[in-house]
Amino acid sequence: MSKFVPSPTDATAIATIRTLAADVVGKANSGHPGAPMGMAPVTHVLFTRLLNANPKSSKWFNRDRFVLSNGHACALQYIALHLLGYKLSLDDLKAFRQVDSLTPGHPEVHHTDGIEVTTGPLGQGISNAVGLALAQAHLGALYNKEGFDLINNYTYAFLGDGCLMEGVSSEASSLAGHLQLGNLIAIWDDNHISIDGDTAVAFTENVEQRYLAYGWQVLHVKDGDHDLEGIYNAIAEARLEKSKPTLIRLTTTIGYGSKQQGTHGVHGSPLKADDIAALKTKVGFNPGTSFHVPAEVYSAWAVVGQRGSALEAQWNALLASYAKSYPNEHAELTRRIAGRLPEGWEKLLPVYKSTDPAQASRKLSEIALTAITPALPDLLGGSADLTGSNLTKVKGTVDFQPENTGLGSYKGTYIRYGVREHGMGAIANGIAAYGGIIPFIGTFLNFVSYAAGAVRLSALSKHQVIWVATHDSIGLGEDGPTHQPIETGIHFRAIPNLAFWRPADGNETSAAYLNSTIEHAAKGGYVVHDEEGENLTIVATGSEVSIALEAAGKLKAQGIKTRVVSLPCWLVFDQQPQEYRLAVLRSGAPILSLEALSTAGWSKYSHEQYGLPGWGASGPYKKVYEKFGITGDNIAIVGKKVVDFYKAKGGEVVSPLVKAL
Repeated sequence: MSKFVPSPTDATAIATIRTLAADVVGKANSGHPGAPMGMAPVTHVLFTRLLNANPKSSKWFNRDRFVLSNGHACALQYIALHLLGYKLSLDDLKAFRQVDSLTPGHPEVHHTDGIEVTTGPLGQGISNAVGLALAQAHLGALYNKEGFDLINNYTYAFLGDGCLMEGVSSEASSLAGHLQLGNLIAIWDDNHISIDGDTAVAFTENVEQRYLAYGWQVLHVKDGDHDLEGIYNAIAEARLEKSKPTLIRLTTTIGYGSKQQGTHGVHGSPLKADDIAALKTKVGFNPGTSFHVPAEVYSAWAVVGQRGSALEAQWNALLASYAKSYPNEHAELTRRIAGRLPEGWEKLLPVYKSTDPAQASRKLSEIALTAITPALPDLLGGSADLTGSNLTKVKGTVDFQPENTGLGSYKGTYIRYGVREHGMGAIANGIAAYGGIIPFIGTFLNFVSYAAGAVRLSALSKHQVIWVATHDSIGLGEDGPTHQPIETGIHFRAIPNLAFWRPADGNETSAAYLNSTIEHAAKGGYVVHDEEGENLTIVATGSEVSIALEAAGKLKAQGIKTRVVSLPCWLVFDQQPQEYRLAVLRSGAPILSLEALSTAGWSKYSHEQYGLPGWGASGPYKKVYEKFGITGDNIAIVGKKVVDFYKAKGGEVVSPLVKAL
């Protein structure tokens, strides 16, 4: 293990981080200066001595990943990126938390160069970090060969007391210990302060013992304010442990250098002007100057870029040599790094005829996964202890497990997440963020609600994460209303950039995986049964499409022409050209929506809505559908009432889509 070599600029650099943190938050008049000031020493040591990154090539694949899990220290990450030479100027730091700035209120991937994952909600970042570490272990196992250690980066995460209190971090950390992710190093800012005050009011557990029980290595640096050598040695020791993730307990003083250091007063409010001036005077800076960075600090941090540039050049040479020895693996790895899918994979998606027998959509999902998996090594699946119900494991695939468990290997493409829905979602976000992998995960739709925080960040971050959410309505009969997700559909449909698919048949299921071109289904909505001069259109999703078709047949026998539209994905349908949407849900006759979920949101597409007025009920699923009138017979009755009502009103019936325009 190499030794820590002190530098005459260390103290100046740490003071610079602390004063910048005070200035950044003070200029914005909003934010958290305390944690960045307390973690200035570990930030300086980690980045200047240990982290492998190239600011001029921020997406170099074998870079170390850094995650600031502690949302209360977001200014710290922006300061570090600026000092490293990423695309963040001092003017950007001055625009902290301003509209359209490169320094938003919490770090956002794809928005600020150098940010790996979107964090802020506590616990998400450390859970993402588990996913990043898992992805490295998987790709390294697949593509590293003797003499070609291509994928061997570390994932570092800073986390605070709040992150450790959030349940999602416990779920993810527990799984990380089981999976023996030795490339994951988490540094806990142990400052004993949360927004409510001293953590003694609510958080007195022995965190070290908890993480030891998870199967982590736990180290402790008692003086995180000054002991730079101790910080360095702890991280270096963590890097030597290959079969366990490491938690480094770093005892710090929040707001170090402030008049309010060590108190919750410096946690979430800007320092007062006199306090900032006193801080600068104390460290030998001009109290009248803001956002000051001494030239020697830039020089000290520039070493990181120089080191990273040299490492990337060595890596590129190794990759070129790898291409000669392993041309097939090289071609596949570089394709995956570039984010390209294998040509023609979509041709393997099943296509069905109307005469094919009906099957449960989860079975259709399994058939689709079975068809495309051989052509898509990018897929890394899993389920939250519901594999047999979700049907997410393709026959013949190997579990992702440490080989010493005898349960699988890191080359495996199926993850047993256990009963950890929220952790699963947050880990999948980290896997997607790493690159080269498309994660898909499964649970009952109702339990995706447990993971709503991770789903929301996935959509915000534009992560390609596929949720296979089965058992999606009151059709989950005997389990009763606790398991019947009548409100979940509108929740996830309301999230921007999230495609919520509720397929009715095999082609719609294939379209959900493709989300591109399985004829009409891939447009998110289409006409299943057409009539000229119709009296009514019924628009439905999922299992209710067949009920709508049954009702249409009964209405036709009464002389009422009824079109049926399937609308499996609102988001994708809304992205279609206006002409197409108005042709599917056209004017001229009333439109009735039908879904065995809440009717909320359906007024955007229909004049009248039929669905669940409240909670579901327990019983065999057919009896439950009958109880709530979701049958062909009753929908035919409802449909006739709608037709009669609008006929009595007179006048032209205009599509709701026209009104929306």
